[in-house]
Amino acid sequence: MSDLLARKNAHLSLCAEGDVEHRTGTLLDQVHLVHDALPELAFDEVDLSVTWWGRSLQLPILITGMTGGTPEAARVNRELAAAAQKHGLALGVGSQRAMLRDPATAWTYQLRDHAPDVPILANLGAVQARDAGDLEILELVRSIDADALCIHLNPAQELVQDDGDRDFRGCLARIGELVETCPFPIVVKETGCGLGPATLSRLCETGASWVDVSGRGGTSWTGVEALRGASSRQQWLGSVLREWGIPTAAAIGYGCDAGLRVLASGGIRDALDAARAFALGAEGVGMALPFLRALTGGGPAALSQEIDRLREGLRAVCVLTGTRHVQALREAPRVLGPELRMWGERR
Repeated sequence: MSDLLARKNAHLSLCAEGDVEHRTGTLLDQVHLVHDALPELAFDEVDLSVTWWGRSLQLPILITGMTGGTPEAARVNRELAAAAQKHGLALGVGSQRAMLRDPATAWTYQLRDHAPDVPILANLGAVQARDAGDLEILELVRSIDADALCIHLNPAQELVQDDGDRDFRGCLARIGELVETCPFPIVVKETGCGLGPATLSRLCETGASWVDVSGRGGTSWTGVEALRGASSRQQWLGSVLREWGIPTAAAIGYGCDAGLRVLASGGIRDALDAARAFALGAEGVGMALPFLRALTGGGPAALSQEIDRLREGLRAVCVLTGTRHVQALREAPRVLGPELRMWGERR
């Protein structure tokens, strides 16, 4: 097994069982939704459905990309795809860097037979996208019948890895080229460190319209690399940078202020977190670790239960704020805590 594929398996194992989450929070707990004791609304009236990229969803939730490239990754991806199809969620695949290097791994990412009706998002790192040709990238997306392509940004994680990327020049220009020429939507996503105002402004200039802010507060990939590290340098630098990043709640606000369509991920752990993200302006939320741990801990039944709880919890919050549709939460009365307001003043 190549070093890249061994790393993917290690990431999957560490995330399923290890202490990999940020210890500093998302600041979503600084968003206080105001209770409506007379909502004039029935539970069954709440509509959580949305349409993304021409496909209908029962819930505005994305199972964010986690893995691919190995037989174990393929098993996880297929079980996640089956749940996405059953419950009407969108689904991302993990980085297709392995597939770019070895097309024989494509089968571990090919999930359309398991999720025929929901959006599937392809996934490639910005450095790999910079260095790959247009036809190579087009084939990555088409070969898995994806509806959109995530270009992920993970410089902090790469800098921690002993063999990670060190040169990030040209990635912004390449994103602009892909936004202009690709026949499918591009979603620019961070991987747990968030997107700040300066980055978002530059992305707007490229013509990008969708971002996944993936802020601080969920899985710390620098922390994962510290746990995985074979060298003292990787362990040390990963520990130093474990809490690096922009809190998810602040990053959502920055993205909305920039006029972008925002998917919110990074520490979304339950329906209340999701509702708070919608209240800040997100069009959808992404989750990975809760779904992976439900699946590895209890199988498909536990994964389905996790999704059912999200659905019921979101409906309950909508009723308790008098909102008939999840997107209407952005108009719901709310009070913001001082730490989040402080981040907002620096936007």
